[in-house]
Amino acid sequence: MAVDLSTRPVRVTRRFRARQSLQRHWQLYLLMVVPLLFFVVFKYVPMANAVIAFKDYSVVLGPWGSSWVGWDNFSRMFGNPVFGSLVTNTLQLSGYYLLAGFPVPLILALCLNEIRSRFFRRTVQMVTYAPYFISTVVVVSMMMLFFAPRIGIASRLLEPLGLGGLDVMGSEAAFRHLYVWSDIWQTAGYSAVIYMAALAGIDPALYDAAKVDGASRLQRIRHVDIPAILPTCAVVLILGVGNLMAVGFEKAFLLQNPLNFGSSEIISTYVYKIGLLNADFGLATAVGLFNAVVNLALLVVVNAIVKRIGGSSLW
Repeated sequence: MAVDLSTRPVRVTRRFRARQSLQRHWQLYLLMVVPLLFFVVFKYVPMANAVIAFKDYSVVLGPWGSSWVGWDNFSRMFGNPVFGSLVTNTLQLSGYYLLAGFPVPLILALCLNEIRSRFFRRTVQMVTYAPYFISTVVVVSMMMLFFAPRIGIASRLLEPLGLGGLDVMGSEAAFRHLYVWSDIWQTAGYSAVIYMAALAGIDPALYDAAKVDGASRLQRIRHVDIPAILPTCAVVLILGVGNLMAVGFEKAFLLQNPLNFGSSEIISTYVYKIGLLNADFGLATAVGLFNAVVNLALLVVVNAIVKRIGGSSLW
């Protein structure tokens, strides 16, 4: 019987290298155990419960003891008259946030990188970074007080213009602006840290060469800074598009009221209501599974497009 020995040296070499790496860096592998256990226990194991989307789930019988209904939950989901508006509201809100929120941290990082005063740069970093630690509940409460129709600061400022008493929190048109720009204010400083780390890795010799060539500050940003952080921008953009359907639940639910319900009802708030409040776990799981599949498809497609265009990708 003939034995193919062509791959044996390669396998032996790989095993030897793996064993050697494990012996040299066993501390690092040991540190990886806890994060891996976290993902396995809290991320991958719960994925098995996605089977609820195909069952008439009963709390007593559990996910595996409940009766199968096939695609019935998905038929109810697509046949629901409000499903189209849910998807539209979710895409409009997340798309708005992606278009408005993506360039702000990048511009902030480029500006901070050009500031020569260390005290001023650290002050700006602290002021822009601090809102990230404010609770979402507190941010929404601040917005409610600020835009209160009678006692709010915004109403008092607009009163001389004859615009006092406007119910901004109850406006469907204002909901998306309030959601997006409050989120940008809260996360821009934190997101800028990623770009600043990429800017810190640029070789100073490139700046010296640009100065010798007579490049202005804007030209150095255009020809040195931006090309250096394009791979980071590509990764952030891919992850952002991959979460296009995963709009945060907390802020949307807290900002929601009967007056702005037409634009504030999104997939995550709908899943909460039908899943926990109405106890229709099968339909809620079907909607959540549909949401996850769309996000995965968007992530794969955008990753392939960005890889073909710029060469930078997640895999």
